[in-house]
Amino acid sequence: MTPITEVAGRKVTLSNLDKVLHPATGFTKGELLHYYATSAPALLPHLRDRPVSFLRYPDGPDGQVFFTKNVPPGTPDWVATTQVPRSEGPARMVMVQDLPSLMWAANQVTEFHTPQWRAQAPDLADRLVLDLDPGAPATIVECCRVAVWLRDRLAADGLTAYAKTSGSKGLHLLAALEPTPSADVSAYAKALAVEAQADLPGLVIHRMTRSLRPTKVFVDFSQNAARKTTAAPYTLRAREAPTVSTPVTWDEVESCADPAELVFTAGDIAPRLERHGDLLEPLLDTGLAGSLP
Repeated sequence: MTPITEVAGRKVTLSNLDKVLHPATGFTKGELLHYYATSAPALLPHLRDRPVSFLRYPDGPDGQVFFTKNVPPGTPDWVATTQVPRSEGPARMVMVQDLPSLMWAANQVTEFHTPQWRAQAPDLADRLVLDLDPGAPATIVECCRVAVWLRDRLAADGLTAYAKTSGSKGLHLLAALEPTPSADVSAYAKALAVEAQADLPGLVIHRMTRSLRPTKVFVDFSQNAARKTTAAPYTLRAREAPTVSTPVTWDEVESCADPAELVFTAGDIAPRLERHGDLLEPLLDTGLAGSLP
């Protein structure tokens, strides 16, 4: 029998709790659901009011991995949805606004990805994101060097950068913005990436061309486009181990000398939240948002 759990007054169906989803550690679906339930106070504010794309991996990272953007069939009527503009016409997407919605979505076994804008103002970004992706043999260690350069460059323009691991190989930098057209943010982010390459030519590449990326850190500015999404803070990733996109301190970034120092899994998050709180909480404070120069 599939268990049904009551979450904050809503009935949520949970299934296959013993199924192993992250084979490197034997991490099960039950453990995944527990992780999302306990990290919800930190995760939910970063999802709220944003249409969510689900990168689903119901059979683990070695099975089928696929994006779900439209409202899935069978979505409970109490899960919030919103209409979003698309080139082919408007569509509806899920918004994860509360704990019951989070647990329903987590039962689909998914990474959570969001755009840089909120549902009430599509195409007006309230944050900037730079995705630092290392080309082997470069690692997150080289990403940290680039992140410090970008942090200081953003600060020169009056923007405060915060960092999180991608949960995969690299780093994400984020800065809170006053609502700004996504096209303008994309142009600014591209200019930063070009400038970083000019100043750090042996380390940075701003073009996606695969042949150019070995040994370099690709500064991906494209996720600022209105149609693009980025892995949300605290989401689990579809990897062999249950790695998490984890906020990190600048001290951790500046001192990183080994990639293992910035690998965090589900079990690391509760102690980090107890020690640091949500390091990305300032992104949620509109009073701290900056404007593009």
